[in-house]
Amino acid sequence: MAIDQDTRLRTIVGAGAKKLEDARGISTVGELLDFLPRTYLDPDRSTAFRELPHGEDVVVVGTVVSATTRQMRARRGRMLVVDLGDEQGGTLQLTFFKPFGHEQRLVPGAKVVASGQVGTYGRQLQLTHPDYAVLNDPSGKSSGGWLLGGLVPVYPATAKVTPIVHGDLLDLVLHALEDLPDPLPPEVRAAHGLPDLVDAYRLVHRPQTEADHRKGRWRLKFQEAFVIQAALARARLAGDATPARAVQPVEDGLVDALLLRLPFDLTDGQHQIFGHLRTDLSHETPMHRLLQGEVGSGKTVLALLAMLAVVDGGGQAALLAPTEVLAAQHHRAITAMLGPLAEGGLLGGHEQGTRVALLTGSQSAAERRVNLLAAASGEAGIVVGTHALIQDTVQFADLGMVVVDEQHRFGVEQRDALRAKASLAPHVLVMTATPIPRTVAMTVYGDMSTSTLRELPRGRQPITTHVVTGDKPAWVERTWGRVAEEVRGGGQVYVVCPRIGDEDDPFLPAWRTTGPGGPIHLSADEDAEAGGDGDGDGGSQLHGVLQVTRALRELPATADLRIETLHGRLPAEEKDRVMTAFARGEIDVLVATTVIEVGVDVADATTMVVLDADRFGISQLHQLRGRVGRGGRPGLCLLMTQGAEGDPGAVERLDHVASTTDGFELARLDLETRREGDVLGASQSGGRSGLRFLRLARDEDLIVTAHDAAWATVEKDPQLTAYPGLRRELDRLDAERAAFLERG
Repeated sequence: MAIDQDTRLRTIVGAGAKKLEDARGISTVGELLDFLPRTYLDPDRSTAFRELPHGEDVVVVGTVVSATTRQMRARRGRMLVVDLGDEQGGTLQLTFFKPFGHEQRLVPGAKVVASGQVGTYGRQLQLTHPDYAVLNDPSGKSSGGWLLGGLVPVYPATAKVTPIVHGDLLDLVLHALEDLPDPLPPEVRAAHGLPDLVDAYRLVHRPQTEADHRKGRWRLKFQEAFVIQAALARARLAGDATPARAVQPVEDGLVDALLLRLPFDLTDGQHQIFGHLRTDLSHETPMHRLLQGEVGSGKTVLALLAMLAVVDGGGQAALLAPTEVLAAQHHRAITAMLGPLAEGGLLGGHEQGTRVALLTGSQSAAERRVNLLAAASGEAGIVVGTHALIQDTVQFADLGMVVVDEQHRFGVEQRDALRAKASLAPHVLVMTATPIPRTVAMTVYGDMSTSTLRELPRGRQPITTHVVTGDKPAWVERTWGRVAEEVRGGGQVYVVCPRIGDEDDPFLPAWRTTGPGGPIHLSADEDAEAGGDGDGDGGSQLHGVLQVTRALRELPATADLRIETLHGRLPAEEKDRVMTAFARGEIDVLVATTVIEVGVDVADATTMVVLDADRFGISQLHQLRGRVGRGGRPGLCLLMTQGAEGDPGAVERLDHVASTTDGFELARLDLETRREGDVLGASQSGGRSGLRFLRLARDEDLIVTAHDAAWATVEKDPQLTAYPGLRRELDRLDAERAAFLERG
C-alpha cells in the first residue's frame, strides 16, 4: 500500500490510532510525522536525578540498582519498588502497585528508559507506575526497540499516550514508509545539501547524533519557507497575468497641482517612494506594493499622489478604511489637502479638479445616493469608504487603483469583491502603520514589493515615554496630577484600559489615593472582586474603562475635567460622536480601550496613559502612543503597570518601549518575545495557518534563501508541471491558509 501524508493512521497502527487522535488530535501520517520531539536524551550521558523538576513529566535513563516486592499495608496486594540509579550516585524510585510482569524485567543491572510524572514519597523522588522500556532486555519482549542506539527523542506525555507508546506507534509508521511526495525539487535539495523528505523525518525522529536531528529540522524549516514563498510567487504571477491600466505621468495634471499647493516639501524618502509608485503604475501589470511607515510618517500623502496619478490617466481610485471614523478622517484630510482640486465641476473649483466621495454604512439615504452616483458616473475620481464600498450597489465608472489602509483588518473575500468592480486588474497599494520586520514582510507580504518610510516629516515633535509602577503610590498620584496639568496647558489626554468592565466594578489598589470624601480604600470584598469580568484575564486585577472613568471623576486632580468613554460596546454612531467631540476639543480626557489604536488625528492630544501596560504587546504599545504628539507640541506616554509579578519580563519589555521610538527595532523585539502566530495574525485563522517549524526571529537567512529558490522554481515552471510534489503541497493549503498567505 502506498503511504503519503494523508494516509489515515489506523491503516498502519491499528487501535493505537484512536489513542493518538483522542490525546493529540493526530489522525494522519503527516500529522504524526510533523509532531516533533521536544528534546533528546543521550543514553550514554548521565542523568542527574536530583535535578528532576517535581510535578513535571520526564523521561529518564538509568540502571536498576535493586528491585523489591512487598505486601502493601493499607490495601490488599503487593507493590514493586525499583531503585534506579544515575551516574552521579542519585536514585529514583519506580513504584508499581500491580507488579505482575514487571518483576521479571526490572532486575538489577537492567538499563531502563522510564517516563512519568516526578513525585516524592518522604524525601525520595519517585515515578508511580511509569511507562518504561528495558534497553538491554535479553528476552527481546520489550517495546521501545527504537530506543536502542542513538539519541532518545522525548515526546510530551498525556494521560492516554506516554512518550514511549507514542514512539512505538511512530516506529510502525517509519518502518512502513518507503517514499513521500516531496515538495522540494531535486535540484533545490542538491543545491542546498538537503535530504529527501523521508530521510529528514528519520533524522528528526531517530537521530544518531545531534547533527542528525539538526539537519532534519533544517530541512523541514526550509521546506516550510519554500512552500510559503512558492505560494506567494504563484499568486503574484497569477495577478500579473491579468492586465492593468498603464498610467503615464500627465504634465500640469492633478499630481503637479497638489505638489504645488502642499504647505510642506516631501521628504527625500517620500520622493523616492513616489518614484517607485510612478514606475509601478506605468506598467501594464498591476502594482502590488506595501507601504509601511510610522504613524504620521506621510503615507497618506503618497497614497493621494498615486491616486491622483490614476485620475490624471482617466481612471478612478478607491480607498478602503477599516472603520467609519477612519474613513471619515481620510475623506476630510484628502479634501483639505486638495482644496479647490476636490471641487471639480463646482463654482470656484479647479478646472482640472475631481471630486472625493465618501461611502459608509451610516449615511442617510439621500447622501448615499449622491455619492453612489458620483462613483458610478466617474464624477468622483476618488471614493473613500468602509466595507460599504464592496456592496453590490456600489459601481465604478473605471476603477484603476485600490488603496487599503490597515490591510490586515480585511478578509481576502472583501478585497476580491472590490477588485471585481474593475474591468482591468486595479493597481493595489497597502498601507500599514505597524512596522514589519523583514522576515514577517517576506513571509506574509512576500507577493508585494515593499516600501518603507523611516523619516518623520519635518516639525514632528518627539514622544517621551516613562514607566510607572503601581507599587509606588506617589508616582501613581503624580500621573493624574500630570494629566490635569496637560489639560490646563491646552492639551488632551487618552487613558487606555485593557478591558471595558462594569459601572459598579470596585476601585483597584492603584486608586488608593485621596478622593472627594477622603481616602478611597478597598474593602476585603472589593479586593476579592476587583479581578476580571470573565473576559479571559485569568482573574487578575485589570483596569476597566467604566471603573477608571468613575475613579477619575472622583479624584480631586481630575474631577473638574471633561471626561468621556469610548469602547466596543457603544453603538457605531455613539463612537463616532465621541471621537468627533474629542477631535473638536470638547473632551479633555478620553478613557478608552484599544479602539483608538486606529483612529482620527487629534492635534491637541499630547498625553497618553496606558493602564496595565504589561498586558499589551510591544508593537501595540508603540502603535497606541503614536496617537499623541501629532500637533506642534511634544507628546508624553505613561505606561502604568501594577507590578506584573507573574511575568518577570513585563517591566523589562515596557522599559524597552520607553527607551526608543524606533518602531522597527521594537517590532523585531516583539517578534522575539511573542509567538509567531500572534505576530502573523495566524491565531485567528485556524491551526494550519500558523508556522509549524519556522521561527521568524532567528531564521532570516533560511527564509531569504528559500525565497530565492522558490521564486526561481515558480518563474521557471508557473504550472509546476515538473514538480508534482510541490503542486500537491500547494493544493493542500486550505482556504484558511490561503487567506493567511494572500495579503495583497
